[in-house]
Amino acid sequence: MRTLILLALAGLGAQLVDGSLGMAYGVTSTTLLLAMGTNPAAASATVHLAEIGTTLMSGASHWRFGNVDWKVVGKIGVPGAVGSFLGATVLSKLSTEVAAPLMSLILLGLGVYVMSRFTFRGLPKDRVGLPLRRRFLTPLGLVAGFLDATGGGGWGPVGTPALLASGRMEPRKVIGSIDTSEFLVAVAASLGFLLSLSSQGIDFVWVAAFLLGGLVAAPIAAWLVRILPPRVLGSAVGGVILVTNVRTLLNSDWLAVSGATAVAVYVALYGLWAAALAYSIRAHLKEREAVGAESAEERQPVGV
Repeated sequence: MRTLILLALAGLGAQLVDGSLGMAYGVTSTTLLLAMGTNPAAASATVHLAEIGTTLMSGASHWRFGNVDWKVVGKIGVPGAVGSFLGATVLSKLSTEVAAPLMSLILLGLGVYVMSRFTFRGLPKDRVGLPLRRRFLTPLGLVAGFLDATGGGGWGPVGTPALLASGRMEPRKVIGSIDTSEFLVAVAASLGFLLSLSSQGIDFVWVAAFLLGGLVAAPIAAWLVRILPPRVLGSAVGGVILVTNVRTLLNSDWLAVSGATAVAVYVALYGLWAAALAYSIRAHLKEREAVGAESAEERQPVGV
């Protein structure tokens, strides 16, 4: 029962972050399952089955708050579904000895990207309104969908920053559209895993626990997306992913690092994580002060 409660809380926390950042539900949840010793393919399948419900609720909530661009959802979601189905099939064919460190390596790369992206750059807000073309969204969807299935997460960490970097959509619509299109990715990946694995290694009680936590968090996250500091959240989540997957790699047959060397690596990682959080918090406070100063100047009467 304790495990189920922890999984539900993890699902709730992951969905709160995902709904606010447009990323990290799959990466965070899969990282947790791998740390608990779950088979990599089964871990990704568990998360994607839960995501069918959470992404549906999240998409509906974002739509209700006006955070969804349906043209973008269609253009990126369909190729994303194709990529995720292929990724699920590939992962299911790999042995656990190969898949576990390989998935952790993918997740590690995504964690580094998420943390560095939000620590140093935050969310870009210029060039909003220009159209996004299919020739950009189709390959992006294919790559993000494939990584999402093979890494247990990746749709948001790849898709959200790419759309944000384009500067052509409001951040809230990027997050809402990515979360909504992820429903198609989750369905396709789940079908790929079920066809390849049947139900082998999948604990449907765990799926239900993740789903319950995510369903509770989805509407809250869609509302909080306008008020939470995503820069700080991104640094925090990136750090969790980074530390957890480095641990998996150090313990794997690829590296088999232990003792003083492992301790030194952990100390360095925690120090880096703390520094990133401190930097993000300071940057967020400075941005808020700058916005407040601009608002005060605009309210000041002319001639005063």
